[in-house]
Amino acid sequence: MSWPEVATAKKEKRHELVLAGPVITEKIQKYGLDANIFSILSLNYLNIHDTKLETIPDDIKLLTNLQTLVLHSNQLNQVPAVIGDLDKLKLLDLSFNNLKEIPESFSELNQLTSLNVSSNQLESFPKFATNAKLQVINLANNKLVDFPNICHPDMVALADLKLQLNQIAEISPDVKNLASLKSLDLTANKLTTIPKELADCNKLKEIMLKDNPIADRKLLKVVNASKGKPILDLVRTMHGTGDSKKGGGKGKKSKKESESVDLPDDPNKLKLQVLMHNVNETISIIVDEDVKKVRGHILACIVKGIQFDEQSLKQFIQLQTKLHDGICEKRNAATLATHDISKIVNNKLTYTAVKPEDLKLQPLNRTTIMTGKELFTKLQLEAESLRKEKKRNVYSGIHKYLYLLEGQKLFPCLNDNERTISFPPITNSETTKIGLGTTSMFIEVTSATSQGICRKVLDSFLLETLLLLNADLTVEQVKNTDVEGNLKSIYPSKNDLIFGPDVNVTVTRN
Repeated sequence: MSWPEVATAKKEKRHELVLAGPVITEKIQKYGLDANIFSILSLNYLNIHDTKLETIPDDIKLLTNLQTLVLHSNQLNQVPAVIGDLDKLKLLDLSFNNLKEIPESFSELNQLTSLNVSSNQLESFPKFATNAKLQVINLANNKLVDFPNICHPDMVALADLKLQLNQIAEISPDVKNLASLKSLDLTANKLTTIPKELADCNKLKEIMLKDNPIADRKLLKVVNASKGKPILDLVRTMHGTGDSKKGGGKGKKSKKESESVDLPDDPNKLKLQVLMHNVNETISIIVDEDVKKVRGHILACIVKGIQFDEQSLKQFIQLQTKLHDGICEKRNAATLATHDISKIVNNKLTYTAVKPEDLKLQPLNRTTIMTGKELFTKLQLEAESLRKEKKRNVYSGIHKYLYLLEGQKLFPCLNDNERTISFPPITNSETTKIGLGTTSMFIEVTSATSQGICRKVLDSFLLETLLLLNADLTVEQVKNTDVEGNLKSIYPSKNDLIFGPDVNVTVTRN
């Protein structure tokens, strides 16, 4: 018998299917993965995560329209070679499993742009030589001994290579063939030397080599204090390459270069001030027990010093869309919402879950107040009308996120007094909408997965906002409590908003 989630997706010829959590885990353990999944030929996005799934059937090859396949945080021991036949696949995420090898057929995925196989048990990696569109490879936290065989001239798009937490002893001199490489992370490996060819990677801006047993003491010092240009400059000097003056490898210039990493922070860096002392005087969130069964994770903060013009406001809205599609995994992992703090009338917010007919709000960009049930039904009708009008099975805007609430008896909401200001993961309220006059924002991130993803999204969002506005900002903490007032979590904590030295931001905490 087909699972309801799968039956609905097949009936409506959906393009996306997400299966995750305890209920799906129980079904997999009892019956195995529903084979009907592989008859939904319209799928281009399949996400099965946080289950105890151990194997993927070969029938996955039938999903010939797949562009995104997400299988992270399961218990996969192996993956079928036929995945290499999915010639439209662009993103493949197999992280946090128990994989010991990757099929060689994966090297034939010529449309692939991102491959994540981090946090597995890999001891080797197949040759990738002709994946001309591959931009990101993440092999962090495995058991690799050799540098992966990927340094070939046809790998023209590879820009980000993550190899931290392995046992790699040497960097391949062929790394110079990666003409687009911008970021290389080899933190916590077994490197003792750095090849001169690394300095030939002309676009390389970020290289992380900390926690390696580098033999040269001067190089070790620079490696532990930097992750960019000072390392490459010293490698050039040590090997007598580059534009250094004659004798530069032994003279005063080399000494200055090696010590330049100890200079104070650039005074021109953007400043992010975190206020950590007045949390009891600002907005706080009471997290009700009922919401934990629906969408149980929330973190928030206040940002002050905002100044929008028409262009930056437009870019800011686009930034939220970018994060929803990226780090938030199309709202499957998390959802963020922003509010003009001057329009919030009560400092004690409540994050809870109510029956769809009891949730009332004025949705963003709409003129009337409606219940959650009315909004959900209206959006469904709009989606169907749009599909018929465009004569294709495609959802757009917030309509494409309706499946995240299907079948739920309770809807999550963030309330200000009796007023709902946020209905994740669908929309927030028109009544607290930000605009050109907004100078202080309340930002909330919710998730059905973990507090960790909420922190990760907020860290990214605040950094991107700071860089977008190109102005110093102040962040105030927001705490979460239970209904008795006991502190449960707070953001940002002292462990949040920690950026690397190459990020043009200085964070201060008061």
